[in-house]
Order: sequence, then structure tokens, then C-alpha cells
Amino acid sequence: MFLRRAEGQGLAEYALILALIAILAITALIFLSGRIDTILSTIGHSL
Repeated sequence: MFLRRAEGQGLAEYALILALIAILAITALIFLSGRIDTILSTIGHSL
């Protein structure tokens, strides 16, 4: 009979979720960088 530690498993799952969120955020920034640059430039010029 093997006993697993639930705390270690939960920590690994949280780490995987955080890694996935980070990858999605980086991917979104890469694809939207041109649009974000345009928006920030427009805001900067209007000030």
C-alpha cells in the first residue's frame, strides 16, 4: 500500500497552472504587441 502526499501533488498542480497562465500571457502579448503599441502611441500623442 502506497500513500501519496496530497500537499506535494497540489503544489505541483498549482505550479503547472501558473506556468500555463504565464505561457498564455506571453503568447497574447506577442500577438497583440502591435495593437498595444498603437493604442499607447495614440494615448501619448493626445496628451
